[in-house]
Amino acid sequence: MINSSEELETGQAAPDFALPDATGTVRRLSDHRGGPVIVYFYPAAFTPGCTTEACDFRENLASFQSAGYTVLGISPDPVSRIAEFAEAEQLAFPLLSDEDAQVARAWGAWGQKTVAGRTFDGLIRSTAVVDDEGRVAVLEYNVDPNGHVGRLREQLGL
Repeated sequence: MINSSEELETGQAAPDFALPDATGTVRRLSDHRGGPVIVYFYPAAFTPGCTTEACDFRENLASFQSAGYTVLGISPDPVSRIAEFAEAEQLAFPLLSDEDAQVARAWGAWGQKTVAGRTFDGLIRSTAVVDDEGRVAVLEYNVDPNGHVGRLREQLGL
């Protein structure tokens, strides 16, 4: 795992970031201090698992928001690609572009993975819930996109 990153642990401060969203506006985790934030990392827009997960977040967004949560999706896709994805899937929450994967690495969401029999370094589907003080409250790596949002809602008591 040459380019792997070290996983975060619950209770530690979440690494801040400054990434462009689908409109090119830079978003920072620290802008959301004072309220809980769900940060989910997905490998690539328009792939089956990523589309399933994004649409599940879209369908459950109101319940997250009514409980005070902000949802942010991060991928290594360029801004133009996440803009197309957000529009095509009618996603009403910010998707952020981490093209150099520096944020994914800082959050432990980058490492060795195997897809279709091919092993390579890439983004590991991961989700973190950051509390209102900026600490990691919930953390899951190697997320199965099928049913993930429902399991997360249950874990958060929503």
